[in-house]
Amino acid sequence: MRQVIIVGSGPAGYTAAIYAARANLQPLLIASSVDFGGELMKTTEVENFPGFPEAIMGPDLMMRMQQQAERFGTEIVYDDVTKLELSGDVKRVTVGEGTVHEARTIIYATGSAYRKLGLADEARLSGYGVSWCATCDGAFFKEKKVAVIGGGDSALEEATFLTRFADKVYLVHRRDSLRASAAMQDRAFADPKIEFLWNQEVAHVYGDERVAGIGLVSTVDGTETTLDVTGMFVAIGADPRTHLVHGQLDLTPEGTIAVEGRSSRTSIPGVFAAGDVIDPTYKQAATAAGSGVVAALDAEHYLAAQDDLQAAVQPAAATA
Repeated sequence: MRQVIIVGSGPAGYTAAIYAARANLQPLLIASSVDFGGELMKTTEVENFPGFPEAIMGPDLMMRMQQQAERFGTEIVYDDVTKLELSGDVKRVTVGEGTVHEARTIIYATGSAYRKLGLADEARLSGYGVSWCATCDGAFFKEKKVAVIGGGDSALEEATFLTRFADKVYLVHRRDSLRASAAMQDRAFADPKIEFLWNQEVAHVYGDERVAGIGLVSTVDGTETTLDVTGMFVAIGADPRTHLVHGQLDLTPEGTIAVEGRSSRTSIPGVFAAGDVIDPTYKQAATAAGSGVVAALDAEHYLAAQDDLQAAVQPAAATA
């Protein structure tokens, strides 16, 4: 039986694996058979992860994390988890091929998935002008024209942030009013760089190698227009990947896994969570990595406490 199994292979999962392996916990990390490495596998240059002043490609960063985890003894299985059994002292993880792995602790770090518009060219141009993170990619659009798609707080935050770099930011919303808070709306309406395009939906993303424009369709009369932009930021929300723990772990109102304070401890002893799956706000690679550190340390302390308890019980049983 394993000391710890880590479910998820993004920055949180790999960082937890590095710390757990260095603590001689011999972790097993279960990565997806398809989406291993997390959302950074779909990005190009990453400029805001510490230690890479010249930037690094997203897949390269994740490969380095993987290699570092393996260097210290992490075993990685490329398969999909189909079932988790988290109650009791022994946790069970079933993967696609039917194998059941057992462990004393679980670190759940499956991240979140940005909601997408569902356009073919959106996926094709991901990382080449299509983005879901202004904080990550905004600096690439200095003195450019960009569009932000959405109408909630996250969309207005993205648009406001992008005005630091872009000459023009179009906020495209499919309705004639915003869902965002009044404070966020006041700030965006007051920004001369932001122009609102109401009752519009994105129907096309144009460009061969990079975004060259987007096609809009009116939700009122169906008329079509083309918007001349080199970047499109989709800000219609993200969903934490919690489907495997529904009915087992407590969730927050935002749908993320509930943890105790700043720890990674979930509602079930021996089960820890890290990364975007517990973070409804920041969703950065660096914060996810830090969260992975917390989870590994919490798991290590939990195991040590359990071992101490067992050691105290055994002599008492022997003398009874």
